Amino acid sequence: MYEIDPARLDLVQEFRDNPDGPHSLELTLVVNRLRVMPMADRHILICTQREREWTLAKMPSKRGAKVELFKDRVFNSYDDAVREVFKLRWETVTGERLT
Repeated sequence: MYEIDPARLDLVQEFRDNPDGPHSLELTLVVNRLRVMPMADRHILICTQREREWTLAKMPSKRGAKVELFKDRVFNSYDDAVREVFKLRWETVTGERLT
């Protein structure tokens, strides 16, 4: 599995600048790695108002259990919401908190 170098903050900045892509090969590897993390650690977005509002959530550790919805973490910008999920997954995988 691809190992993310937490010192590669240039890739973090590339994602922040353009979360929808296209991404460089190295950033694509990072994004793909962040997509295959264990379900119990995976933050996701739930569209709570079509094309207007997204709420941060976390997948359950067991299949069929309820998703944990963070009602205090609501975004009106899809790109901002995606950046937040990237940041949380980065921290989970690398152990390094992004600011």
